[in-house]
Amino acid sequence: MTEKIEYKFIEKEKYILIPIETKYIKPNESLDPIIKAAIAISNDNDYLVIAETPIAISQGRLVDEANFEPSIKAKLLAILWSKYIWGYILGPVLRIKKRTINNLRRLPEESKRHKELVLQLYGWKHALKPASEAGIDLSNAPGTLVSLLPENPEKVAKEIASEIKEKTGNNINVLIIDTDATYKRGNKYFTGLPIAIEPINSDNGVFAYVFGQLSENVGSTPLGCSSKIDIEKALEIANVCEDYQKTLPTNMETIHSVKDVLKANEKTVTIESLDSITHTPAVIIRKKTH
Repeated sequence: MTEKIEYKFIEKEKYILIPIETKYIKPNESLDPIIKAAIAISNDNDYLVIAETPIAISQGRLVDEANFEPSIKAKLLAILWSKYIWGYILGPVLRIKKRTINNLRRLPEESKRHKELVLQLYGWKHALKPASEAGIDLSNAPGTLVSLLPENPEKVAKEIASEIKEKTGNNINVLIIDTDATYKRGNKYFTGLPIAIEPINSDNGVFAYVFGQLSENVGSTPLGCSSKIDIEKALEIANVCEDYQKTLPTNMETIHSVKDVLKANEKTVTIESLDSITHTPAVIIRKKTH
């Protein structure tokens, strides 16, 4: 007999949120746990918002930082540039988040290998960004593995929406997001991430990060959507989802939160330990009808 899953319905001012809870989606596993839940509970015109990391891991977009021997350039970027110049000078001057400054000031030895990976895969433009370079996620992968951004998130979003439409007849708006910031200056949107939906100007690396501190931070970045969507609506929906995710006790927004959530050193994280907690890789967001 099929186990009946009970879903939470969380009422906000304008929307109802229905979190999709799963086990850890492992490398090269399908996204079926998310899709099946969406098929079971989604309505026409709902938004299905999915975090980028489970999609990237499902695609096998993992890289082992242990395979990268840090060059002199990487060492200077990690220690002199990120830890000291950004941690003690540029960070406070540009008034970046205090949490980010504290994290920069305690960058571990492994950050040198991380900078080497960024240099080799994405170049100086992204390596000069002091943190969250190119959207690489260090917190939801085992051991020394890190996950890159998903490949072609727009295509993934369209495929998921098409499968749900085929099974239910419902037109679902699938939105794939990253918590890294999108900024706004005037009527222009931009991000440091290598990819984002239009009209966000993407792939700006450190330039977006610096200029962004002098602009408006409008929240999470939509990477791909299954249908054409107004940018203001996309950002609103992305931020409703992110705000909810931040309230979860299992939220691992940074590598430093791994210790608190998994009760393990970040170097010894295993698939088993990641699978020991409940993950919320997606949220259905439904507009209230009254």
